[in-house]
Amino acid sequence: MPGPLLFAKLSDSLLFKPVQATEKNNLVLELSNHDSRIRPSSEDEFPLSNSEQIAAVLGFIRLKLNKYVVIANTCEKTGKINDHIIYKVTKYSIVSPNPALDLKLSSEESEYLHLLESQLNKSKLYFSYTYDLTNSLQRNEYNDQVSWRNADTRFFWNYYLQSDLMSLADSDGDQWSQFIQPVIYGYAKVIDTGLNGSPISLGLISRRSRFRAGTRYFRRGVDEEGHVGNYNETEQILIVEKNADSREIYSHVQTRGSVPVMWAEINNLKYKPNLVLGDESLSLDAIGKHFSEQKAIYGDNYLVNLVDQRGHELPVKESYESAINALGDQHLNYVYFDFHTECRKMRWERVKLLIDRLTQLGLSNNDVFHTIINLRTRTGEVKSEQSSVVRTNCMDCLDRTNVVQSEIAQWVLQREFEMSNLVENNSIWSDNNKILLRHFRNLWADNADAISLSYSGTGALKTDYTRTGKRTYIGALNDLINSISRYYQNNFTDGPRQDSYDLILGEFKPSKDVTTVGSPFYDRRPFYIQLVPSVLLAAMTVMFATIFFPKQGEFTCGNNLFYFLSALFVALCSLGFMFSNGIQYVNWPKLIKVRFLDIEQNIDKEKQFNGLHYLPSAKFSKPGVFKRD
Repeated sequence: MPGPLLFAKLSDSLLFKPVQATEKNNLVLELSNHDSRIRPSSEDEFPLSNSEQIAAVLGFIRLKLNKYVVIANTCEKTGKINDHIIYKVTKYSIVSPNPALDLKLSSEESEYLHLLESQLNKSKLYFSYTYDLTNSLQRNEYNDQVSWRNADTRFFWNYYLQSDLMSLADSDGDQWSQFIQPVIYGYAKVIDTGLNGSPISLGLISRRSRFRAGTRYFRRGVDEEGHVGNYNETEQILIVEKNADSREIYSHVQTRGSVPVMWAEINNLKYKPNLVLGDESLSLDAIGKHFSEQKAIYGDNYLVNLVDQRGHELPVKESYESAINALGDQHLNYVYFDFHTECRKMRWERVKLLIDRLTQLGLSNNDVFHTIINLRTRTGEVKSEQSSVVRTNCMDCLDRTNVVQSEIAQWVLQREFEMSNLVENNSIWSDNNKILLRHFRNLWADNADAISLSYSGTGALKTDYTRTGKRTYIGALNDLINSISRYYQNNFTDGPRQDSYDLILGEFKPSKDVTTVGSPFYDRRPFYIQLVPSVLLAAMTVMFATIFFPKQGEFTCGNNLFYFLSALFVALCSLGFMFSNGIQYVNWPKLIKVRFLDIEQNIDKEKQFNGLHYLPSAKFSKPGVFKRD
């Protein structure tokens, strides 16, 4: 079982040792500079006087020149599940065993380290020493022990970073498992409160999949393996302390994920980029794999689709529905809910209409995992298991999805309170328990922000409704600000953010050969393309100077107006050129080719785009649709 570690840095190696050393786990792990290899070491070599306590080793990663260890230095408690403490990592560090390396880092190695640091600084990572956070309560019920071997690899976020340690445990004995600490990326919090005189704990855990992970415009739809962008499993947990001898535990799981057909929006500086769809046969095979996994893990699926039924989003809706009809699977219960039409004019309480449609299809709020724990014997009796799941999506599985998932969760929580005899069947818990209702809403709103930040770069929209139960004009203004921020980030900063995901998850592995592989960070666009933003900046500088620092003291004098109008003309021409060639000015990922398509729009095939690589085997069969030859 993993736990806190002692960490020591020597002149040519890094050492790690369990804080709670025993005869069985009195081991020391070493990362040596001599061969950059992880290996056991002698306890006699561990300098206790020169050590510090750390929360965990997140793993090891090799970049261009050297291997590094990623350390979780400190953490904070965010709650307990059945006496198991959950922690959030609050401070990270990336350490090399070579103390002289920092003095001679190449620019490429520095770029990789910067990507790692930026990813860690924005990550929301959670773990428990005694509980497997990658699995739901129901799945954990059938795991004999807490071990990385039982972890759900979909949500084992540092799986790649831990690969060397897992290989060591497989080859040299399971005692090395004490250094392997799985973490999840997402959200985890448990609040202790009460209802009608009974102490309860209410918790929420969201687990982000490490497959097809990334940013909003660069990881959408489904891939050939059936993995979808922005896939999250969210588990709501209720713990009721019945008496000194008994504890009731409830768990309910929902999932979200990008529309599971092949589709993309190609950034080009427009607020609504060009939408393209994949070939139907390719999408059908991929969606089949996706739902085969969904059914194997969760049982029957209730598919809630919230995309608009007109305008820009319509092709995605039609493609999804066509694929579901083609599958003809009785375990896939599809329901469409026109969110923006049904809830227009801020009537968001009408989301409850969706629950009526789901119940007509067969969904029940009795379908939860329910177990009773005997606190004296520490044994549990499973009363029921969850046998279905609601899978919700809007266009990006963010804002509309958050609202709907929280409404379903509140509906389920009502039934759980009734089952535990905390409220009567004809009494609505949220009507007379404002403190608990505030806790519930804040949990779901904070969860929404965490998922949205990891994917879009901003907090979620519409969280004023999630927090207060009402849509407000202040909330609408905040949504406008977040939408503008999303536009800027999605076009100009998400490329490096996507690179950081691909690096830490092992999708891209820097080459060891520094002589034959050029740096992926080199800007290969034509010189005149690179020059235009500088021209725009210079023109805006001249405009600013003529307004605030006019010659001859007057802005309206002839020379000033000439310079101002000339600079304005140049600025407008530069902006026009940039927007007409917008695809060249998007900050694309540089480490892994963006799997878009070969666009037949009279593009010079010899042009080098900044990080955008088109699939040579894919082309448009008609505007907005592509297929593979």
